[in-house]
Amino acid sequence: MNNLTDFPYNNILILGLAKSGTASAQILLELGKRVRVNDMNAKESDSNVQELKEMGAEVIVGSHPLFVLDGVHIVIKNPGIPYTNPIVQEAEKRGISVVTEVELASYLTEGEIIGITGSNGKTTTTTLIHDMMKASKRPVKLGGNIGIVASEAAYEAEKDDSLVLELSSFQLQGIEQFKPKIAVILNLFEAHLDFHETFENYKNAKFNLIKNQTEADYLVYNYEDDEIVGEVRKTKAKKIPFSVRHKLKEGAWASENHIYYKNEKIMDRKDIVLVGDHNLENILAAVAVVKLSGGTNEGIQEVLTHFTGVKHRLQFVDRVNGRVFYNDSKATNMLATEKALRSFKQPVILLAGGLDRGNEFTDLLPYLNHVTAMVVFGETKEKLKELALEAGIEQVATVENVKEACEQAYSFSKEGDVILLSPACASWDQYRTFEERGDMFIQAVHTLK
Repeated sequence: MNNLTDFPYNNILILGLAKSGTASAQILLELGKRVRVNDMNAKESDSNVQELKEMGAEVIVGSHPLFVLDGVHIVIKNPGIPYTNPIVQEAEKRGISVVTEVELASYLTEGEIIGITGSNGKTTTTTLIHDMMKASKRPVKLGGNIGIVASEAAYEAEKDDSLVLELSSFQLQGIEQFKPKIAVILNLFEAHLDFHETFENYKNAKFNLIKNQTEADYLVYNYEDDEIVGEVRKTKAKKIPFSVRHKLKEGAWASENHIYYKNEKIMDRKDIVLVGDHNLENILAAVAVVKLSGGTNEGIQEVLTHFTGVKHRLQFVDRVNGRVFYNDSKATNMLATEKALRSFKQPVILLAGGLDRGNEFTDLLPYLNHVTAMVVFGETKEKLKELALEAGIEQVATVENVKEACEQAYSFSKEGDVILLSPACASWDQYRTFEERGDMFIQAVHTLK
């Protein structure tokens, strides 16, 4: 952690509290900055509001008066606040920079930053990198969109720590100087258009990750993703591809039986316990990063022979009377569910549904051949029921929630089946988070057992 000697702002507005806003405000106050906080939904009685006031912050809650911008040098915005917010729009009119706390993290960091983004697989890849670095006895700190927020992780990191950050498009849209030593772009497809409005805006936010990289930096990218390959030609960073289909002179790749970094065999694929072709991509990306960062083959092997998945991301839950249950609640879009379905050859009973963002689900049709039953819920349940009928799936049930879906799926199942929660939709129609949705499924499985 450094003391923000290079941070050229003294009067800061924190727009939106939650985890990132609270952490940023606390850090800035501890480092002697003048901080004003504005949150529409917070209350004077909230514990974090009281704590920030005691630390010396000016806190304005319950509305967004424009005077909160008076005298402000920079706005640090909660990533989820849209750019249509009146304070954000007024700040832009006044020429005041609007960033997310990821930008603050870059000023707080003395060690190298490893930044991971993509439409899917971020959490798994970030976790793999962190765990492989630790197993390789490399100093490392984890944060961003996983665990503690980026600025807090940076503030707590030691001088020699590599800061491994999972980064969303919401976070990356609000950066100016942020630059990772190693950037990772896993994949790219349409997502979060309710926030970004167009795919071009979403893509531009993602590629902010590499906009400040130089010849001294590295970009690890998916050689099989044409959208990414076309864009990375513009970067000055050293390009390190990964591929599940092609042998590569540089980067990480997989043969039928082994994984490699350049021409060096890392390990046998049969010894990797994490299932799914999409996870093989995540593994290769992680291997490339860890090798670039001085990690060891032994550290990589130790993790890959034991790592069974991140919670809610194609997570093995349990076996019940010969049925195998997987929790993939993090599958909040069709591509994630497609990848989950491709991970299994045995019969699958699919549990799906959630927030209706206007999507049709016909892109899933080619991947339903081994789905013997579907149980659907949430706002999209009728659309998904139509999909099941179009796919010729005879056993289809509509239920109210994930608990009922688990019970119904079990009644449809027979020994040897996979019962897979992979909703293809966000959770917010019924649940606060995808974690809450996944936890309900896990509890339902344990109740069955």
